Amino acid sequence: MSNPSRRKGILAAGNWIVDQVKLIDAYPERETLANIRRQAQGTGGSPYNVLVNLAKLGAPFPLAGAGLVGRDALGACILADCKRHKIDARLIHTTDAAPTSYTDVMTEESNGRRTFFHCRGANALWDGKFLNFTASHARLFHLGYLLLLDAVDAPDATHGTKAAAILAAAQKAGMKTSIDVVSENSDRFNRVVTPALRHVDYCIINEFEAGKITGFAVRQSDGALDTVALRHAAGSLLQMGARELVVIHFPEGGFARTRDGHDHWQSSLNLPPKYVAGTAGAGDAFCAGVLYGLHEGWEIPRCLHTAVCAAAAKLSDATCTGGMKPLKACLALAKKYRPRAAVAAES
Repeated sequence: MSNPSRRKGILAAGNWIVDQVKLIDAYPERETLANIRRQAQGTGGSPYNVLVNLAKLGAPFPLAGAGLVGRDALGACILADCKRHKIDARLIHTTDAAPTSYTDVMTEESNGRRTFFHCRGANALWDGKFLNFTASHARLFHLGYLLLLDAVDAPDATHGTKAAAILAAAQKAGMKTSIDVVSENSDRFNRVVTPALRHVDYCIINEFEAGKITGFAVRQSDGALDTVALRHAAGSLLQMGARELVVIHFPEGGFARTRDGHDHWQSSLNLPPKYVAGTAGAGDAFCAGVLYGLHEGWEIPRCLHTAVCAAAAKLSDATCTGGMKPLKACLALAKKYRPRAAVAAES
């Protein structure tokens, strides 16, 4: 299966998380009580969100997941959800050594502010050892989130990190590779993410992560996007090793730079404030739109347009994938709400 033209589908691996979103009346002081008004359960983690979004978009190619969940109720829920969305879960293994990863998302009723309590659980143990890329028929391998996969983020004598070794193996087998990163405020980006970039075809991250990896300040002091710094950050990521494409997304839209130096901008949709039920998972929805187009061989502007429409659909629901719609319905949102004013001029 080394011939890319014979491959079809997306295999996504990494964090499998159940988000438990709780709407509370107020965030409590220590040793005091808060009331949970209502709650919802949803998907979490890069492969889980991306694959479910692709399934809901109606992707016309096979979808498969890889990772580790606990042998518990939440793990069973994830596997059942994969079956419901026709996601091949044969590479999602179970363990008694740790619980399925979950996040308690405490959302304040009055202002929408969210506080996260995360259990890394089984995700921390997954090291990718059951991956067999030569046996897979997938065309594209997506790995995320780097910085939130303890065993995969660990050092590797040959490639720098285990993640880099996994990505190198996927490329050697003839697959295209892509990554996503968690928005962690730390100094680990250079140590963990940079080695992986040497084995990545498509780097799809947000502006905060791009800035942390490259050192460019992509936001000005007033919060405005610095489009010049953003271009420099994208160029730096290509210099670090990203082979074909860097895509950076942000609330105002998305930006892509190709290996041959072509830049593309796409504004996000002009959604009314009441439309937005929650922002968690918007980046994964954007990523799903990009990967859909890349798999199908679309031009970059079409990929970016699809991505912002997919992100807009997601924003209608508080969970990460509950708002996703079929592709046609997502694209129709652009006709209803129209893109914002241009983020920056095309070069």
